[in-house]
Amino acid sequence: MFAKAFRVKSNTVIKGSDRRKLKADISATFPSLSAEDLNELIPNKVELNIVKIYTHKGDAVILYVLHKKPIFFQLEKRLFPTVYTLWQYPAMLPAFVTWPPVMQKLAGGADLMLPGVVVPPDGLPEVDKGDCCAVTLVMNRAPVAVGTAAVSCAEMRNSGMKGKGVNILHTYMDQLWAFGDKSCPPVMPVTNTSAQMEGEMDEEECDKEECEDEPVKEGEDTNEEEDSRSPQEQMDELLLQCFLHALKTKVKKSQLPLLTGTFLANHMMSCCPKGKYLDIKKSSYKKLSKFLHCMQKEHSLIQVKELCKGVDSIVEVDWRNPELLSFSIPEDFEPEKKPEEESGASEVQYQPPEITPLYGVSARLEPLFQDAQKKKGTPLKASEVRNIITEYVKKNDLVHEINKNYVNINPTLCDCLLEKSEYHEVEMMKWDELFSRTLIKMQACHEILFPGQPPVVKKGQMEPIDITVASRGSNKKVTIIKNLESFGLDPAMIADTLQHQVQASCVLQECPGAKNRVLVQVQGNQVQQISKLLLDQYKIPRKYVLGLDKAPKAGKKK
Repeated sequence: MFAKAFRVKSNTVIKGSDRRKLKADISATFPSLSAEDLNELIPNKVELNIVKIYTHKGDAVILYVLHKKPIFFQLEKRLFPTVYTLWQYPAMLPAFVTWPPVMQKLAGGADLMLPGVVVPPDGLPEVDKGDCCAVTLVMNRAPVAVGTAAVSCAEMRNSGMKGKGVNILHTYMDQLWAFGDKSCPPVMPVTNTSAQMEGEMDEEECDKEECEDEPVKEGEDTNEEEDSRSPQEQMDELLLQCFLHALKTKVKKSQLPLLTGTFLANHMMSCCPKGKYLDIKKSSYKKLSKFLHCMQKEHSLIQVKELCKGVDSIVEVDWRNPELLSFSIPEDFEPEKKPEEESGASEVQYQPPEITPLYGVSARLEPLFQDAQKKKGTPLKASEVRNIITEYVKKNDLVHEINKNYVNINPTLCDCLLEKSEYHEVEMMKWDELFSRTLIKMQACHEILFPGQPPVVKKGQMEPIDITVASRGSNKKVTIIKNLESFGLDPAMIADTLQHQVQASCVLQECPGAKNRVLVQVQGNQVQQISKLLLDQYKIPRKYVLGLDKAPKAGKKK
């Protein structure tokens, strides 16, 4: 459900009554939680947000977010815990056990098939069709997926463990997980490891049921000779091997900039040899950002930049690096064929941000928003401002008695909205003027939302991409593009693309008066080609691109 980016509709702080209702619903749905557990999950004096989203398939889902981590999601009036919550309370749901290689398929949107389930000696968990359940991995009780049972446990046994077992809704490494702090599953050793490892997966059945990865069974040694290195050193080497493998075979220049989380999930993971599993927490780096920083500073293989707040992307790869050139793909590696990755349609993974104009409560208007508990600086949408003002007018009986199109001006409205010269002249005002005056006197700000990332609120209006045409020397023109970074676009990548498309010189220059910003300069008047690139290929809304009228007129030379 969350394998692809979702769209945030609204993000509001939960009310006291809704908080109590949520706690009661959780208690009724998950009776194994004690009163102490509930108070820890839903604390009374900590801000809890309700985030309404639409998935890529159009499903309406409600997220409950605490400390910037989604803890529950509600689908069709039914509550489900996220992996973040299950890592705190692993016994909250009945759990099915599977092998680590299967996890990659679950994260890609596949359901859990019964041939991939490891059956412990004490049998399968008792579930009925539709019951909420979790999925864990052999050797670790930390859940990595949440879903509903496709059939009852009795039907699973009667089928000979064939067919679908769990309809997966949410997994570790999906976009809902990415909406949180992106932490990794904790290590929770299984109390009876040998019992867990007694289960065997039928490889032929797995092939039929879309579980193509062969598991490592107990007793098998994946190394031909003993490895004297520590587990941490082995994981460091596996990380480097998958990193180089992914750069050499998976990443194309046209895919840059590439989100670091996407690089790990879609490229590095798929380069992991059979029988092994990447776990950055078990390496000396502990975090993906630290590992990539090492690849940049010490190995000089890549460049990583924060193209927008909190979002790191790989923006450049040194394809001629000796270490990368000398890397050989392991002979025993069997690549997975994914037609959707081979088609050119997926080469450009960029998705434009969703930009929403917001209005911040100013000091002068704070009394007007006091009843709605909106303090100075609180960002609001225009519709929210309209609702708050309407509620204020009705609560204070300010609608004109005869003409309902007018609102009587009370002292608060007078102080907030009127100029001094109007204090003794304006006694009432039309609704539309009331709303427009309120918005004008609020602080301009905006929310920018990149797919799969938490929304970021910034002051001021969204600065558009600016295209200008300037003269250089005798009748020579150049086209200049500014402010690509705000939209998550790498100027170097845009310059390289344009250079190939228009067969003209492209250079990068520092942007005067702006730190960490560069502008792209292209030889000739290339506005028309730049327009096609930004509007058609990258889907940037036209209103956020200035200078499109500078394109050369038909019949004139560039």
